[in-house]
Amino acid sequence: MKITGIRWLSGSRLGGLGTVLAVSPTIFDGHNDVLLKLYRAGGVKAAETFVSGRDGAIDLPTAHTGGFGGGFFAVYVPSPLDVDFKMEEMAKPTYDLPLPDPIDWEDAFPVVMAQAAILFDLESRGVLKVCRSVQDIRATLNVGQMAAIFHIEGAEAIDPELHTLDVLYQAGLRSIGPVWSRPTIFGHGVPFRYPSGPDTGDGLTDHGLRLVRRCDDLGIMVDLSHLNEAGFWDVARHSTKPLVATHSNAHAICPHSRNLTDRQLAAIRDSDGMVGLNFAVAFLRDDGRMLADVPLDQMLRHLDHLITHLGEDRVGFGSDYDGAIVPEVLTSCASLPALRLAMAKHGYNDALMTKLCHGNWLRVLEKTWGT
Repeated sequence: MKITGIRWLSGSRLGGLGTVLAVSPTIFDGHNDVLLKLYRAGGVKAAETFVSGRDGAIDLPTAHTGGFGGGFFAVYVPSPLDVDFKMEEMAKPTYDLPLPDPIDWEDAFPVVMAQAAILFDLESRGVLKVCRSVQDIRATLNVGQMAAIFHIEGAEAIDPELHTLDVLYQAGLRSIGPVWSRPTIFGHGVPFRYPSGPDTGDGLTDHGLRLVRRCDDLGIMVDLSHLNEAGFWDVARHSTKPLVATHSNAHAICPHSRNLTDRQLAAIRDSDGMVGLNFAVAFLRDDGRMLADVPLDQMLRHLDHLITHLGEDRVGFGSDYDGAIVPEVLTSCASLPALRLAMAKHGYNDALMTKLCHGNWLRVLEKTWGT
């Protein structure tokens, strides 16, 4: 699973997904929720299923099949949601789901520790390496091992004094989103609302501004994906680092509150930042509905739009695997060869394919982390 060159294998060898399958360039991805799935399945005890195979989008066998080299492994504290109700509402032509209630530090911290323990257990098994520098990522991918970035989605487990942030940085934390789609002491997230722009309320608090500055000082990437528009511009004004949204799409194509307007894309471009294309169908479809019959051409429309507005050095993938309903043609990372094939047929050349699959993530992380 080398990180350079494009390699093709016959589909008969890889599950019959097509006559030929692109298994490289290796895909390094901006967001997955596999740690949450393993946490709910039993925690550290469930880690073995990641090695042997599990009912989900990412594990070791499917990663080898699809040329998935790793990415941002999110630690996320779930809200007590009625998932069936959420899916039913988001399948409608319009919807506006209420924001979940805030979660206290005392409740969030043990969940974060439990999910981080799963990540480090996988590392102890030799399944992946938790990478703290771009040099780590390159070396790990080059030996065919999965490279993982310790990321937190929603900063409920960070205390106002930021002591937890400093300790987690020493443990390997290198990326954080100040919010998921619920308020924290640091700021406000966007609701699941369609149609809607991202301007849905207040931005960062004073705590949030201090969090951004401390992350800049440490070399922790600040993820903009779930921030509302006011919070986005607060980060843009106060951060000295590239603006990065790990898993977001183009609002001009899908006018969902979670997607980025062309004005936001321009700010990301001007900061020399990055956007990872989210596979979640509600953020891909023109109609914003949570329905899985999304063709690969629709994903390419978003990619084309992002490349047009950001440039080809600032776009990658942020699949949201194991955390969202994705197109039925890409149900797991074993299906990623179909995406590469569609990109190649669409006219993306070898150099652009390599940038989109992993090169752009390594570039922006080097600018953010400094190593």
